[in-house]
Amino acid sequence: MKLIINGETKEFSENITLEKVLQELGLAGKVMAAAVNMEIVKQDKWGENILNDMDKLELLDFVGGG
Repeated sequence: MKLIINGETKEFSENITLEKVLQELGLAGKVMAAAVNMEIVKQDKWGENILNDMDKLELLDFVGGG
């Protein structure tokens, strides 16, 4: 199945959760906010959120600076 992550198409197995996608991308613990198809998914729901083919994910981390 294909997912669009921050504008880039990537291939994943079927019935994958948002949490598993982050693990496979090496982003577990780094991503602070996630949206699936423009809807924010709370972090405590990432393990329950099963993704569908061609879902659009926006993954954000927060960087301090000045």
